[in-house]
Amino acid sequence: MQQRTLGTSDVQITPVIMGTWQAGKKGWVGVEDNAVVDAMQAALEAGITTFDTAEVYGDGYSEQLVGKALSNKRDRVVIATKVFASHLKFDQVVEACERSLKNLQTDYIDLYQIHWPAGAFNSEVVPVSETLQAMNQLKEQGKIRAIGVSNFSGPQLAEALEYAQIDSLQPPYSLFWRQLEQDAMPLCVEKNVAIIAYSALAQGLLTGKFGLDHRFEEGDIRAKNKLFQGDLYQKAQSALDQLRPIAQQYQTSLGNLAIAWLIAQPQANAIVGARNVEQAVENAKAGSLEISAADLKKIDQIGRTVTDYVDSDPVMWKFSA
Repeated sequence: MQQRTLGTSDVQITPVIMGTWQAGKKGWVGVEDNAVVDAMQAALEAGITTFDTAEVYGDGYSEQLVGKALSNKRDRVVIATKVFASHLKFDQVVEACERSLKNLQTDYIDLYQIHWPAGAFNSEVVPVSETLQAMNQLKEQGKIRAIGVSNFSGPQLAEALEYAQIDSLQPPYSLFWRQLEQDAMPLCVEKNVAIIAYSALAQGLLTGKFGLDHRFEEGDIRAKNKLFQGDLYQKAQSALDQLRPIAQQYQTSLGNLAIAWLIAQPQANAIVGARNVEQAVENAKAGSLEISAADLKKIDQIGRTVTDYVDSDPVMWKFSA
């Protein structure tokens, strides 16, 4: 898989990135530690060198599993993690970074990101300048190599760029979730900020594995996902039916077709989770799948039959539901 430069940093990432939210287990069901560790190692062998986690995923448990899986392969991998919205004061950022380093069994983090803007989830409002001052210091000390932000709007990204070299934005972005294109994407293109899209498969919806009557188990975060509810879910199923012949034409899965579309967009890279070896190896294939310009346009138009009906709220989940 070809590598790409992360923003204006010297970090090289793969356009398909393995996400490890599920490894933290909180908000997920049916995830086994050993299977996820094996999946990470299989992803690396299949060509995915970049892994994304966060301190809040299982309160550090995801980071610990990433460390368990990859610490003895550290020279081959790029590790990204995030500091949560409740830890954005200067000293809190430094402390959170130290915890993450310990969890990950490493002495440096390739990409350190602000997970949510200050004030999210009723957290204290801390000036982004203070948070980024801490991150700049960590970068000078060699504890982190690059700085990123996650879930920032275009104006919030613009403000952050005043205080630090921001090399990535991690937003929700997929064929079925595209508010980013009207918000922060133009700024990312202008300033050479890499887009590291999470929920690149719309939490599995774009794999086509969920039928009209699907119901999630108790505790599964996807039950709160707007795309799995009501008319949007119906429209998504119709769109998937239109995408299937294109996937068959390229002898690929629906999921990999959606990933290939995403990483063909300006500045865009895709975070994709995996519960087991089979999923990890399958996801990696998307990194070398080339779709013609005409078919990319066709896929784009099919996606809009869903996204034209999504509300403007960039948060994908109805957490209060």
